[in-house]
Amino acid sequence: MVPLKRRKVLSSGAGSTGTTGSTGNTGNTGNTGSGHEVTFPSKFPQVVLFLLERRMGASRKAFLSRLGRGKGFQVEETFSERVTHVICENNSGDEVRRWLESEVRGQGRTPAHLLDVSWFTESMRAGRPVEILDGHKLQEQQIEEEEVVVVSVPVYACQRRTTLDNHNAVLTDALSLLAEKAELSDEEGRGVAFRRAAAVLKALPEPVTDMKQLRGLPCLGGHSLRVIKDILENGASSEVEATKNSERFKALKVLTGIFGVGVKTAERWIRDGILSLQQLQDSGQTLNRAQQAGLQHYEDLNQPVTKEEADAIAAVVEEALASVLPGARMNLIGGFRRGKLTGHDVDFLITHPEEGREVGLMPKVVSWLETQGFLLYQKTTRNSYLEAKDGPARPASNMDRFERCFSIFKLSEEVKGEGLRPWRAVRVDLVVSPISQFAFALLGWTGSKLFERELRRWAGHEKNMSLSSHALFDNKQSRYLRASSEEEIFAHLGLEYVPPSERNA
Repeated sequence: MVPLKRRKVLSSGAGSTGTTGSTGNTGNTGNTGSGHEVTFPSKFPQVVLFLLERRMGASRKAFLSRLGRGKGFQVEETFSERVTHVICENNSGDEVRRWLESEVRGQGRTPAHLLDVSWFTESMRAGRPVEILDGHKLQEQQIEEEEVVVVSVPVYACQRRTTLDNHNAVLTDALSLLAEKAELSDEEGRGVAFRRAAAVLKALPEPVTDMKQLRGLPCLGGHSLRVIKDILENGASSEVEATKNSERFKALKVLTGIFGVGVKTAERWIRDGILSLQQLQDSGQTLNRAQQAGLQHYEDLNQPVTKEEADAIAAVVEEALASVLPGARMNLIGGFRRGKLTGHDVDFLITHPEEGREVGLMPKVVSWLETQGFLLYQKTTRNSYLEAKDGPARPASNMDRFERCFSIFKLSEEVKGEGLRPWRAVRVDLVVSPISQFAFALLGWTGSKLFERELRRWAGHEKNMSLSSHALFDNKQSRYLRASSEEEIFAHLGLEYVPPSERNA
């Protein structure tokens, strides 16, 4: 931010606050919240920025606007012909161009630069407007309308039907890898942008072979379009290949692949020069119980779990439930419920048809599994969810608060040759929900992760509701909306029901 001594504070009656209409802007103003306006000096009078809220969101736009003004840039709250640079996030150039033309009807095409938010962030770091490179410009297709077969794709992933039949795996794998890189670098916003772009491509009914096919599609920002174009023209993305070969990325992948190790712990180890499992074992680092188990069973836990293995574990859990609480019921959730044939772990949702009967169930199930020799590791968390009369706390957490057991199962297997051990380690999560919350828990734990994120975003942005794996709260009516099935939840949200097999965003 600009040092305070360089700001000019004006009282509410002390002259201009900076905006002078067509004669130019002498500064940027912001409210201090105390009745005074702060005028930031304008260092770059020839540059007038407008941040497009569409896809970016109001809170992020407000934050970036304050950042830009603090760096001496002119940032307009509304679009006008004075604007020279339009900053966008997760938008295509054609989409933005159509929006701009609707804003300045009858005044011709605006000369404004249409730029990805990457130009803005680079300029903020540099403290000045950086050179506009081709990579900063939003992609626009200069083609005739009749040349394009328009494919209509809804903006929200929860409005789409996305099966496992992905016609664009090469493109989506590339974008997903860049999303993973962003997430491992604590850049959640960038990661979500790549995930949304990949989800749009997954929903397309045919392979993308030409950039023209992407015209008008939502959620395809400039960065994602550059990656797609690179792959279509050159067979691979240079950025993706560089990421795959990055020593830091490879080390983060290996270390966060250890059960119980998060990004911050992995980064601390990398700073200490630890890049591999062997170096970690030789380092003498103190590991907690989860990390010790994760390191011990690393190879098993990083091998895909098959549907057959998931079914075998389900049979064990069913036996445990029948032994400790007859009448309790269980659902296989996560990717397997969406029709996937492999996964990285196995998740089960447990309840009882009578409200309250599920209380105390988890310790009994865990005890039975331990007695039978099925658990190599387990950690149980208690249910901490409380329904507040005035609705969920703000901001709502995306993490649920059900009673849960994080475990590593010892799964017996057929011996396929001499010297092979007859079992393998598998990650298993057990989740217990009251029957009154079961439909919400089933929806939340089925996934995919992006589909659930988009459901919550739809609920908040489009319906003024708060959705979690526990409940749905209508903020306008100030009341909870009850549901005994997933179909009822979709109906409350005003969405067409999407079955689990078509939630693979």
